[in-house]
Amino acid sequence: MTKVLYRFLLCFMLAFTTQMAFAQGDLGDALKGSLKDANYLANGYAAPMLKVMGTGINAGWNNTAKAHKTLGLDLTITVSPVFIPGSDKFYEVDNSKLENIQLSQTHTGQAVAINTGKASVPTIFGPEEKPRYIFANNVNGVKVPDPTKNSFQGPPGIDLKKNIGMNALPVPMYHLGIGIYKNTDIKFRFFPQQQFGDSKVSLFGVGVLHDVKQWIPGIKNLPFDLSAFVGYTKLKYEIALDQPGQVGQFDVTGTTIQGLISKKFSVITFYGGIGYNIAKTNLALKGNYDLDENGSYETKDPLALSATANGMRATAGMRLKLAVFTFHGDYTIQKYKTLSVGFGIAIR
Repeated sequence: MTKVLYRFLLCFMLAFTTQMAFAQGDLGDALKGSLKDANYLANGYAAPMLKVMGTGINAGWNNTAKAHKTLGLDLTITVSPVFIPGSDKFYEVDNSKLENIQLSQTHTGQAVAINTGKASVPTIFGPEEKPRYIFANNVNGVKVPDPTKNSFQGPPGIDLKKNIGMNALPVPMYHLGIGIYKNTDIKFRFFPQQQFGDSKVSLFGVGVLHDVKQWIPGIKNLPFDLSAFVGYTKLKYEIALDQPGQVGQFDVTGTTIQGLISKKFSVITFYGGIGYNIAKTNLALKGNYDLDENGSYETKDPLALSATANGMRATAGMRLKLAVFTFHGDYTIQKYKTLSVGFGIAIR
């Protein structure tokens, strides 16, 4: 399990570092031309990761609908790989929406007509190949190449299958659940703040599970468990950049509301749920920047991206309990399909 967590951190660091390199390096050339162009390209490149992280932090909260007895508890480690659909490996660049730069060559080497050309280029989850852009001037309403400026390359994808062995982004969590009163659990999830050189990452969440069957006449004595759950999670990631005061910030907030049902047969529990996810992710460059390299840091906070990942979800899974040890796995059908697997210790 520790190895999986480290592989996640490596993936997350690689992905975010790639985005920051895009912002400072290749995207830095775009920023010199137009903040609008830079944000347009960065949004298409990073949007899939923003949505996947928003989906991932809403996964893995529960592996049964049964609440603990008072002061009962469980400590669980869960890893939730969020699968990346093929449609999220590329995004379309439309030259008519760009002001001072134009896509001239795709990641496969195919030429693209400036002014009205459209083509697909890799997102952060795409292949490790770079498209090429040129600077252009508007002459009588028509964009023409600027011979005084060099062309530049856009960023490649990170190819998850090649780098971590699967076409999914794993999101790990530590969970602590405690029974408090009237078949109610309060749950906490956390990833202690970790420092990696100039960057740091942390996660915290809280949720409440409540047995609703006890309040429904006619079914409260039936042999299954039925609960309602609501959970909130926040992830924060920050990396210091080249100059003092320059930082890259990444934060995700997710809320999930679910109805859960489970049935225990000896040591095996089958569980399922249906609900709704709400998630928002933000990615930003903060601080002052010298984009035209004239010695003056005249541009403040040049990049600000956001994405939402809202929608219905349906989950089915199974838990095995041997003495106090639990092992579980479930699959969630939603916009980004998610597999959650975990190991824990449960008492009472």
